[in-house]
Amino acid sequence: MALRWWWRCPPPPAPGAAVCHFTQRSSTFSFPKICNIFWRFHHTSMSHLCSCSKTASDEKYQDPFQLGRKDLKNLYEDIKKELLVSTVELKEMCDYYFDGKGKAFRPMIVVLMARACNIHHNNSREVQASQRSVAIIAEMIHTASLVHDDVIDDANSRRGKMTVNQIWGERKAVLAGDFILSAASLALARIGNTTIISVLTQVIEDLVRGEFLQLGSKENENERFAHYLEKTFKKTASLIANSCKAVSILGCPDPKVHEIAYQYGKNVGIAFQLIDDVLDFTSCADHLGKPAAADLKLGLATGPVLFACRQFPEMNAMIMRRFSKPGDVERARKYVLQSDGVQQTTYLAQRYCHEATREISKLRPSPEREALIQLTEMVLMRDK
Repeated sequence: MALRWWWRCPPPPAPGAAVCHFTQRSSTFSFPKICNIFWRFHHTSMSHLCSCSKTASDEKYQDPFQLGRKDLKNLYEDIKKELLVSTVELKEMCDYYFDGKGKAFRPMIVVLMARACNIHHNNSREVQASQRSVAIIAEMIHTASLVHDDVIDDANSRRGKMTVNQIWGERKAVLAGDFILSAASLALARIGNTTIISVLTQVIEDLVRGEFLQLGSKENENERFAHYLEKTFKKTASLIANSCKAVSILGCPDPKVHEIAYQYGKNVGIAFQLIDDVLDFTSCADHLGKPAAADLKLGLATGPVLFACRQFPEMNAMIMRRFSKPGDVERARKYVLQSDGVQQTTYLAQRYCHEATREISKLRPSPEREALIQLTEMVLMRDK
């Protein structure tokens, strides 16, 4: 699979150019005055990342979606069974996004992690019913969060079609999201494991805290990036990290394996969102299934913007006023595309994927482990 052109031949940072410092165990972000960490990384760590992807080469390549398909069969039908409602309109709203046309990215990671951990523990190649339930619950929580996000953002399109709030109105959309979340909570309770309940309810708390973080902004650059990455973890990566941890707990008693699963999910989740933030600047609206530059229009300063701000300090004022003045969105987008913001954010996503690969490689070799490694490459190469 061909990498994007800017990954093949990145130029070294200009003298004095600011780039970021990546930490393996936290979302802390700082801007050293002069640091060529990404340039060194491209010639050292990235060569290792590429070698990791070669473990999933022609003879070992495992398509994650093909491998997870068996365990995800009838996924959306089973979700709809959880959404038993007598009101026709509420049923239509709840079923709207569970139409079977999504890639089921999160459930797929969860079932692959379940198999990888089961094999690591006792060479069991079956996914437990409770582990599959976690995959279902993860997709339900994710979808409920999308419904609520669309209301908060007043979005009019999602996955290439109109949003629930545009069709049925904001009030009913909020109630539909609440209902999906309540159904997920009931499914979680039926698992009957208090540890799993604690792990997955943390996701709901993180989603709320992440949304509050998104409503704020920071004056200080270092605080601003830490704020951005914390928000990214809570809104996107926490669900993947804690779902992976949950199935590892159900399949293996070793706390070290639980930490491996959590760290893999956290790093893949953050990388996924970083690439999503890149695509907001590099992909067209029709391809994305939602408006381009949507984050800027919402007043959000994502990775590409924060990196671009180092080269164009005049963006600071726009960030603090959340791009609210006429022309701010267009100017900010122009600055981002003129800067190395997209490139630097992509490098950062590569670092997180490299760390995810390093973590999952600690498990016993299996087709599912190789598929999870391959998945990190797919996250980096996705175009929508």
